[in-house]
Amino acid sequence: MLTTSFERCLCLSSYSFLVLSHVTPGAGGWSPLDSDHYQWLQVDLGSRKQVSAIATQGRYSSSDWTTRYRLLYSDTGRNWKPYHQDGNIWAFSGNSNSESSVRHELQQGIVARFLRLVPLDWSEEGRIGLRMELYGCSYWADVINFDGQGVIAYRFKVKKVKIIKDVITLKFKTSESEGVILHGEGQQGDYITLELHRAKLLLQINLGSNQYGSILGHTSVSSGSLLDDHHWHAVVIERFRRNVNFTLDTHTQHFRTNGEFDHLDLDYELSFGGMPYSGKPSGGGRKNFKGCMESINYNGDNITDLARRKKIDTSSFRNLTFSCMEAHSFPVFFNATSFLQLPGRANHNAASVGFQFRTWNPDGLLLFSNLGDGTLEVSLEGGQLAVHINASRSGGRSSDLSDGQWHAVRLVAKENFAMLTIDGDEASAVRTSYFQQTPFPPLQRSFQGCMQAILLDDQPADLHAVEKGVAGAFENVSLDMCAIIDRCMPNHCEHGGRCKQTWDGFSCTCDGTGYTGATCHTSIYEPSCEAYKHLGRSSDTYWVDPDGSGPLGPFKVNCNMTEDKVWTTVMNNLPAQTTVMGSNQPPSNDVLGMSCQVTAITTSAEHCEQHISYSCRTSRLLNTPEGTPYTWWVGRGSEKHFYWGGSGPGVQKCACGIDRNCTDPKYDCNCDADQKEDSGLLVYKDHLPVSQVAVGDTNRPGSEAKLTVGPLRCQGDGNYWNAASFTTPSSYLHFSTFQGETSADISFYFKTSAPYGVFLENLGNTDFIRLELKSPTVVSFSFDVGNGPVELQVHSATPLNDDQWHRVMAERNVKEAVLQLDLTYRASRPAPPQGHTRLELFSQLYVGAAGGQRGFLGCIRALRMNGVTLDLEERAKVTPGVKSGCQGHCTSYGVYCRNGGQCVERYNGYACDCTATAYDGPFCTREVGGFFEAGTLVRYNFLSEAAAAANRDAWSMAHPLSSQEVTLEQEEVAFSFSTSNAPAILMYVSSKTQDYLAVLLRQNGSLQVRYHLGGLREPFSIDVDQRNLANGQPHTFNMSRIDRSVTIQVHAQTGHVDPELIDRYNSPGFVGCLSRVQFNAAASAVGQSEGRTFSRQPASYQGKLVESNCGASPLSIPPMSAATDPWHLDNTGGRDIRGWM
Repeated sequence: MLTTSFERCLCLSSYSFLVLSHVTPGAGGWSPLDSDHYQWLQVDLGSRKQVSAIATQGRYSSSDWTTRYRLLYSDTGRNWKPYHQDGNIWAFSGNSNSESSVRHELQQGIVARFLRLVPLDWSEEGRIGLRMELYGCSYWADVINFDGQGVIAYRFKVKKVKIIKDVITLKFKTSESEGVILHGEGQQGDYITLELHRAKLLLQINLGSNQYGSILGHTSVSSGSLLDDHHWHAVVIERFRRNVNFTLDTHTQHFRTNGEFDHLDLDYELSFGGMPYSGKPSGGGRKNFKGCMESINYNGDNITDLARRKKIDTSSFRNLTFSCMEAHSFPVFFNATSFLQLPGRANHNAASVGFQFRTWNPDGLLLFSNLGDGTLEVSLEGGQLAVHINASRSGGRSSDLSDGQWHAVRLVAKENFAMLTIDGDEASAVRTSYFQQTPFPPLQRSFQGCMQAILLDDQPADLHAVEKGVAGAFENVSLDMCAIIDRCMPNHCEHGGRCKQTWDGFSCTCDGTGYTGATCHTSIYEPSCEAYKHLGRSSDTYWVDPDGSGPLGPFKVNCNMTEDKVWTTVMNNLPAQTTVMGSNQPPSNDVLGMSCQVTAITTSAEHCEQHISYSCRTSRLLNTPEGTPYTWWVGRGSEKHFYWGGSGPGVQKCACGIDRNCTDPKYDCNCDADQKEDSGLLVYKDHLPVSQVAVGDTNRPGSEAKLTVGPLRCQGDGNYWNAASFTTPSSYLHFSTFQGETSADISFYFKTSAPYGVFLENLGNTDFIRLELKSPTVVSFSFDVGNGPVELQVHSATPLNDDQWHRVMAERNVKEAVLQLDLTYRASRPAPPQGHTRLELFSQLYVGAAGGQRGFLGCIRALRMNGVTLDLEERAKVTPGVKSGCQGHCTSYGVYCRNGGQCVERYNGYACDCTATAYDGPFCTREVGGFFEAGTLVRYNFLSEAAAAANRDAWSMAHPLSSQEVTLEQEEVAFSFSTSNAPAILMYVSSKTQDYLAVLLRQNGSLQVRYHLGGLREPFSIDVDQRNLANGQPHTFNMSRIDRSVTIQVHAQTGHVDPELIDRYNSPGFVGCLSRVQFNAAASAVGQSEGRTFSRQPASYQGKLVESNCGASPLSIPPMSAATDPWHLDNTGGRDIRGWM
């Protein structure tokens, strides 16, 4: 019914096990008489063994089996510990019938003598039934018991040692939350200390620093929690130079020590179990370690074996023992439905109760009792202890008691008086008196946590009697076990997110981190200025996060979006013209404090530059080409460079040395001849940014140097436009296996005309992750981490196979999975409270499809996974069926080209052509205009399409333009203006005949529109507004006319001009600003005409014109009412005219 298999064991013919349940008679396995949650099967392996797997079967030829169970283990048959996996007390899946065997490999091996199997669920057809087999091997280790007084001193063979590499391994168990495990120090200030602090493991190390003193070399790293559980914990410390791996149980932290030295300089000895002398980190007052250690190894020496053989100093021990003294505590574990009832003394109006508790929940009922004619209640409320006696309340200590630490409570109640003491602190004692009586206590939330050291009337509670059913009662309580879990260790809250936990789970507070999501994994910022531009943003200062969810934090940059290509500017912290003088050694001037983040920008940029300048007086710069340079600068990767601005890598020169125009031709820098200045641009982006500059020749009499390092300026973002086109259903790109065990995020853009296709896929044995276009309106994100397949879908209201760019973002972590489409559609699903959390993949990552099934046809770009952008373009160059890059950006981004601007395709993006508009800028949104002085005018000749085409040809061939007549049935007029002078003509459109259109300001500053159309005897005037618009403020004018019955003819030559109108309203002429001038489809780039003419119409200029945009303004005059609208009154079917400013 029970077997054990242990590899590398000589003899296991005899073993013992103990079944502490009544067993149903009969062969074929174990089955208790009662099938309930209080049954368990306990196995004694005789000595500590290392167990690696477990297999179960149902009871032979029956309907009895166990479908789900837990595994507990112990060294002594007391103080049990549940098996943990993926951060939870693990529930193993069992059997579904009586014959098949189900085996589980233990993710974390167990070393123990006793094991308990606790059935959780069993056959619905029968009862609990079980056959079990354990797999593993023998285990033996030297154990030393530390009594809190003795210390093992491991002395070095020489007085002082300089250690470049350390490997320290040991296991410990203790019931104490404080204690020094090992310590070593040197007279130069170096030290290493491993200690318990508040039941966490703290490693402190200092290798020294020669620049600012040893304190800056101090490095402190903590790991684990709840380590005072009196169970074994394994520690491994591996150090090589300044690189350290710190492992506690299965969690490893990698870090690099502070300071500048690589060696650990120690004197005399390394002590285990305490600090025989006051150590450097904090002086004294630290407790020695009290508990057990085994398998202590330091750089290959077995310390426990040396102690057993008395080869090292153990003289400080009163009684050195090589066996582990077990704790006498009897913990009790409560869940949400538990209670423990203990017998008290009857007919007494006084009580004394003491106990220790630990929990993560801020609220819960700890103690309730009937007392005399009333009730007594002790509870946690908001993390503070409170006492309710007959409904009157008194508070306890104000500090948070729901911190997972053990806290001691002692309550003495007598007659109408009670006193509560917390953690033995008399200052925390609370005294209270009864005020009123009530038979019912206030409702409290059930306590979830652990208790131990329970005293009733100063006598230990007999929990063994309770366990046997002799005294008291309990329900859903786990006796002799504390199964508290620290869900914040390891901390799944990333990027500095603060973890807060309750008994059942944890949450992350991401405020102020720059990240969001359930685990603070996803950056709230865009990766580059290029990304902000294509969200429609304008030039400004922005936070960027180049690696998204990666380790680099966000930082501020200036984004200049006034050109076709976006410029990103990163300022540094070195003031301009920083004076450097009086130095015998090259001082290091720190220029940039975040070079790692900035390196991410230079890596993806198309071009970068940084200006650097050195002004000198008796201070040489680079010396001769063959000499040792006096000054150098440090760039990416902390690499030194010996060329200056205006030069390039590999040559020790300045700009004048490249151009051969240095003041002294014998030198390649002006300052090497003690002359004035050397400056120029550094443009080799793989060396940028400049992080430090070392200036050396400033120690001669009268020497002085002034250093300026300009901001880093980069253009373009190759990651944002990195794309590949998939041309066949079987085409795909492959990359190395995706590493996203506990947190994974994937984002990309896609465009397609196909109805479905797999975007990417990565497989494991059973685990997988997949993103797919399932239908023209559905995007799917599916994965399996061992709990069964999970699928999230988002449904778009419009088809996604519209050949436009769409953005997909997916994230999976230990808390939830999220799928988002186009920042509009979102689906999420919480992770199961218990289950597997690690995504274990082994195959290559396939982008496009895997095996040609439902292959993706279209383009994918900016594919980023856990902050790393995959180079699709480079991989596509060597992959059949896939092309680098993707055309057709204008189908998605053309909408950003405003005011009539035309979208122009480019290989790695698009641009807006503003030629035919009255606007400029990357999106044709900046007004272009000019300031007119008295006598200034701009004249355009408007042509028909045929004439315009002929004119374009004739323009380059210098052929004369023949007159072409244009008939207009409608006008669209728009412009902005500001002036303080009236009267003035703002716009005048004339024709070969006497027809014209004029927009003018009258003497009183009011606006008037005049039409003279064929068939009208007199010009028709529209008084738009009677207010004075010649007030120096910007105004906008828009007007449209549609009339089928009236036409106006315009010729290529300037037609008839009404002299009376000109003389009356345009003397001395318009003085002010005009911008955004548009007449029908033609636009005038007034103000830039002398530099470049955007209008395709021939233009001529008179007077002086200065560029200005007149300022943008909202509508300042309401639309014209229908009562004053002549085209409405004419009622000829034309559209109403509206005039406004």
